[in-house]
Amino acid sequence: MNMTDRTALIRNILVSGTNGAITLTILLIAPLGLAAVIMNTALVVVATFSTAQLADRVILFLQGDRPGRARVSVLLDETESDQIRRRS
Repeated sequence: MNMTDRTALIRNILVSGTNGAITLTILLIAPLGLAAVIMNTALVVVATFSTAQLADRVILFLQGDRPGRARVSVLLDETESDQIRRRS
């Protein structure tokens, strides 16, 4: 799955907004004060957005598709081969 950073950001904003709207609807039914409803809705939006962003970063790290990541793995391969040569 190829996603640009902008696509992931837009998706995360839409997901967090949707979760916030659902939470707002549920909390408006409950007998809570308006400040509690607004605070809980805002916290759900922020938590959802943060979790989605973190999940995207973990996926990118595990995929290793970035050019900088490829350079690191090449350096690690050279280091490992040097170690093997020293042992033999």
